[in-house]
Amino acid sequence: MPVNRSTFLRRGAAVAAALPLLALGACGYGSDSKDDNSKAKVAAGSEKIDGLDSVKIGYFGNLTHATALVANQKGYFQKELGATEAKYQVFNAGPSEIEALNSGSIDIGWIGPSPSINGYTKSKGTNLRIIGGSASGGVKLVVNPKKIKSLKDVKGKKIATPQLGNTQDVAFLNWIADQGWKVDAESGKGDVSVIRTDNKVTPDAYKAGSLDGAWVPEPTASKLVAGGAKVLLDESDLWPDKKFVITNIIVSQKFLKEHPKAVEAVLKASVETNKWINANPDEAKAAANKQLEADSGKALPAEVLDPAWKSIQFTNDPLASTLNTEAEHAVKAGLLEDPLLKGIYDLTLLNKVLKADGESTVDDAGLGVK
Repeated sequence: MPVNRSTFLRRGAAVAAALPLLALGACGYGSDSKDDNSKAKVAAGSEKIDGLDSVKIGYFGNLTHATALVANQKGYFQKELGATEAKYQVFNAGPSEIEALNSGSIDIGWIGPSPSINGYTKSKGTNLRIIGGSASGGVKLVVNPKKIKSLKDVKGKKIATPQLGNTQDVAFLNWIADQGWKVDAESGKGDVSVIRTDNKVTPDAYKAGSLDGAWVPEPTASKLVAGGAKVLLDESDLWPDKKFVITNIIVSQKFLKEHPKAVEAVLKASVETNKWINANPDEAKAAANKQLEADSGKALPAEVLDPAWKSIQFTNDPLASTLNTEAEHAVKAGLLEDPLLKGIYDLTLLNKVLKADGESTVDDAGLGVK
């Protein structure tokens, strides 16, 4: 059944603050952002789009945002924006990116489904639109193979998720319920102990023995495997066609209305980048890692990068029906009251770009603007 009533988390501000923190190690965590002040290489003789001096693009320094990483590294954004400078801001958390979008510090962003849902419902549908997809997959249940040998062995164990109410937390709570087990969503206590742990410290906590496993995005999952853990379940196996949204492209509604040509240019760059990524996976992986190093000062080692990259699919399709399902799972877990998601998508410009490129158009699952 589609979710259809409005508002937000029913159990207080603490949970409300937590929900947007999705997207991953698949999006990173913490409240800091990094502003990239490097001068873009603006094409000589080109014209500004919509008269703009710049377009400010936000993303996370993580592999599930590789479309943005590669488009930055390879210059695809700047190519399509011409004399309008592409500026970048790198985030570690969903709330800070939503705040930046609301304040105008960024115009367009790569972000996960929970912050998208949260930002849209909290503003009563006034602050953002999802205008495209970027990535699917890249989330796994990894465990200590000495303590957990089968899925039934998860009962009674201590399993980490990145944040109360984030996308992986909701997915794990939903999976637990499907096993017939009981867990209090807020405290994480019950037949399984759900331990909310920052992705940055989860590998060390696992190594210290305080966790028996984790339901986490890449590259945290592969970092755990490199430390001796075993993949017990790939979340993709729980979804039809093994696809579910992990990264969206969002834009402020004000910017979309006032600068549609600039938005279209960024979407053209995204489509072009995804085509190049899928045609050149090894080169794309290297380019993403190079941009990660430029943004954070540290590249991922091959034993983490290679398996993490293989588990992510890069797609222009926002997989809208799966976002709706993820919202339903949050409602089922008791973390979210039925949100009004109608109007969260506007795929008009993306479908225009896809048609012009000879690609199939994508669907908004009935959640688009009228």
